[in-house]
Amino acid sequence: MGSTPIKNTETPSPTVLYEDNHLLVINKPAGLATMGTEPQIPTAARWAADYLKRKYHKPGNVFVGIVSRVDRLASGVLPLARTSKCASRLSEQIRNREPSKRYLAYVDGKIASASDSKWTTLRHHVRKNESRQRMEVVQPSTRDAQLAELHYRCLARSPNGSLIEVDLITGRKHQIRLQFSELGHPIVGDAKYGSQRKFGPGIALHCWELRIAHPTRGETLTFSAKPQGPWQQLPRAVHEALPRSPTGDGS
Repeated sequence: MGSTPIKNTETPSPTVLYEDNHLLVINKPAGLATMGTEPQIPTAARWAADYLKRKYHKPGNVFVGIVSRVDRLASGVLPLARTSKCASRLSEQIRNREPSKRYLAYVDGKIASASDSKWTTLRHHVRKNESRQRMEVVQPSTRDAQLAELHYRCLARSPNGSLIEVDLITGRKHQIRLQFSELGHPIVGDAKYGSQRKFGPGIALHCWELRIAHPTRGETLTFSAKPQGPWQQLPRAVHEALPRSPTGDGS
């Protein structure tokens, strides 16, 4: 695309958006996995456990339940359960597709859209290609195929990219990355799915808003976090279109 690479920076620590006795919500930076099996590799789950141990002076292990994930190369709002009751109830919400999760993506090229103010629906059937270690689009009749669905709209365009807001419906592995690559507009920085450009330590994909029901009180909570780091280096028209007034207080 001939654009200047967005500079790499050291991965920052997560920031806490909300916390109570049952729930911890963080803004996960790009480059940090949600969880992992290698004890020497930092993860969001380990960071959360260390944070809770330090804050509450707990000498032993603390419970941190993973109920959903944000890709290691992506950033954004990530809920973590502090109790098994919270983990169970949030997992049930996710199985029933009750939470609302919206992403921002900066993709290669000027994406076509019938109307920037209206949502466009993408539907594909996908499955994991084990030999290539990535997801792929397949025919609906293919063995192990799963429906992947999302809605999107274009918020802004630059000479070589488009800022997209995504309303994720199904939440398959690498779903947003794969579906926009299939359209010919891979997410900037996502070499696995076809981008030739760099984007700091990760890719230009950020979970900017999450809406869930509180696991014990039942009321709707909305959390949001504005993307940081290399997002601040995007073209002016794109940067100015990023959502304002994040609500990181559970309002």
